[in-house]
Amino acid sequence: MNGPEITLEVAPELRLFVAHDRRLGRTAVTTDGSSTLGHVVESLGVPLTEAGQLLVDGCPVPASHIPGAGELVEVRAVRRPQPVPGAPLRFLLDVHLGTLARRLRLLGVDAAYESEDIGDPALAALSAKERRVLLSRDRGLLRRREIWAGAYVYSDRPGEQLRDVLGRFAPVLAPWTRCTACNGELAAADKDSVSALLEQGTQASYDVFAQCTACDRVYWRGAHHSHLEAIVADAVAEFGGTGSEAPTA
Repeated sequence: MNGPEITLEVAPELRLFVAHDRRLGRTAVTTDGSSTLGHVVESLGVPLTEAGQLLVDGCPVPASHIPGAGELVEVRAVRRPQPVPGAPLRFLLDVHLGTLARRLRLLGVDAAYESEDIGDPALAALSAKERRVLLSRDRGLLRRREIWAGAYVYSDRPGEQLRDVLGRFAPVLAPWTRCTACNGELAAADKDSVSALLEQGTQASYDVFAQCTACDRVYWRGAHHSHLEAIVADAVAEFGGTGSEAPTA
């Protein structure tokens, strides 16, 4: 690039995306004179899904702004909770976030998930078609223009990932109302109506059941219920929710 030189400062939360020599303080960036500020920010490694307000000499500007010589650009992180206007809050998770998807569903959050790698173009298209926030740790995927909305998942640990998403988007929590296997809605089920789907030991030991209205999977308070209860209790205590009870397989 041989165009105007600008001074750029990236918020501390976003510095993990940029090269090591640009992670501290302000840095000089030479632009080509025609690229948008959004393009410049992404060229440094910061996905626009993670960039909040863009300031030029202290004044907010859109990502379409063309930087001029001598401008001081500040890239702030998205504010939390982050509003997602225009559609019910729903998520789409890539193939690497299966555990996070199941935990979101456990909390009653609409979280679509592809268990097989369908490819970045298909994921981006599905995000746009169903107006879902695409969650991923793939920076390249989040840079695709066709996605409706997206967010980078900062941790590789499921517990921290869950707290990150809940803190960022503040979805309404309704625990035990969604199938962790397919994302369908659960409904109370009579024991007799699901008995054919149960093993003999389960029939003898449990009386309260729920069933997915989409895939027919049956849920009850199984041996690992206490572990799931702990996940739910922690999330509801920190982020709010109905805290309702229901069986889990």
